[in-house]
Amino acid sequence: MDWETHAWRLAAGVVRPESRWYRALATTPRHLFVSRWWENSDGLWRLRDGVSDPDAWMHAAYTDQTLVTRVGPLHADQAELGTVLKTGSPTSSSTLPGLVVTMYRHAMIADTSRVLVTTGTGYGTALLCRRLGDGAVTSVDVDAILVQKADERLAAIGLRPQMVCADITRPLPGVVDRIVSTVSVRPVPASWLTALRPGGRLVTTIAGTGLILVADKTEDGGAVGRITSDPAGFMRTRHGADYEDGAREVWEKARSADGDEVKTSRYPLLYVPDSWDVMSMLELLEPGIEHHTETDGDVRTVWMVHLDGSWVRATATGFLSAPVVHQGGPRRLWDVLEKIRNRLNREGTLPVYGARARIDPEGTLVLSRGKWSVTVR
Repeated sequence: MDWETHAWRLAAGVVRPESRWYRALATTPRHLFVSRWWENSDGLWRLRDGVSDPDAWMHAAYTDQTLVTRVGPLHADQAELGTVLKTGSPTSSSTLPGLVVTMYRHAMIADTSRVLVTTGTGYGTALLCRRLGDGAVTSVDVDAILVQKADERLAAIGLRPQMVCADITRPLPGVVDRIVSTVSVRPVPASWLTALRPGGRLVTTIAGTGLILVADKTEDGGAVGRITSDPAGFMRTRHGADYEDGAREVWEKARSADGDEVKTSRYPLLYVPDSWDVMSMLELLEPGIEHHTETDGDVRTVWMVHLDGSWVRATATGFLSAPVVHQGGPRRLWDVLEKIRNRLNREGTLPVYGARARIDPEGTLVLSRGKWSVTVR
């Protein structure tokens, strides 16, 4: 199978030839790390198998895209051919190579760095091993099956980094110069600051946002840094086989119940995840909101639900009509969203990207820009 031609093409599409990541991308067989994956269409998750469709395998593996490899508790590698899932959220994936390299670039990895990364399929770990040598790399995942599979695939191409099955939010093995997490966290784990050498750097995303956080460890055991201008989103850390589905009852109520308050919004309908900066600002202020959307002809509806019982249902006909908004529960989530949109409309931007970051030794993060600040716990 001529995977090398595809890999060189991928490398050329992601970085320039003089990049230190170019050869790593061009010589790493990504298809071995994603021989099976889940593809979503019409709301269903369908299992794709590379061996049975080599052309689709090469195209998927060597396109700069994320491939979902686990839905709910079910690994693509363990599912039966022909499996179709009607429900479930992604719980692991092979991140698009371009974003992996972006995270590594923000980490400012030196040739002598010792780096801890998250595992997933192991492809990102392989890129790092190609660059630094496997002795400088530690790869961590909470899922024992993922760690085992990644270890086998890495060994098959001659790479033997330290592989660890552990919860990345808890104590980590050894001391390193860099931590790069392709799962999102909130708060920043204090264990990361313990594991970093003085002057070491962490790169991650804040859970529920599109914000990449870059911070360098300070002498007091905390860290300082910034939010980059690059938007990115990763799955949240999980501590078991699947994410908890705590807001199901709220979601069922929000589907059709009359709101405690009903009004017409001043702004066109927005599905919050479609706007990186609005989503990020909302999550910082009101963490834990789940978002849903449906379209029926020219009628569009969005929902916002929270575990505390707060919910929103907003419906509009056409793209420019003002939506009718139902709100229920202890908080008025749509009102918070409208305040954010008011600020965006007034100032033309939101302060989240480019914000300064300060982390105390316990992991509490404070973001600030000008007169604006927020504490992220």
